[in-house]
Amino acid sequence: MRVQDAKFPIRGETADISLGGLYLATMFPFGVGTEVDITLELSETTVLADWKGCHCDPGVGNGIYFCRMLPEDRDELDRFLHIVEAEQAQ
Repeated sequence: MRVQDAKFPIRGETADISLGGLYLATMFPFGVGTEVDITLELSETTVLADWKGCHCDPGVGNGIYFCRMLPEDRDELDRFLHIVEAEQAQ
């Protein structure tokens, strides 16, 4: 992901992913309200979105919600979440 005006991307582990947002575990979280470009690499595709930090746990990570996502990327994320949900139900 790229934080606005940053020179280098930040990598982190995602958790609690939904169509509304996710939690990003990272050693260097960014401030609340920071706009972020995120590339989610799903099992068979990549989803791009603009997100905004809404919660910060220093040294742990950020809660992030999405601001903008193309309809086709939202559909891909939705499809991925349904696949994961079905696999977990087995």
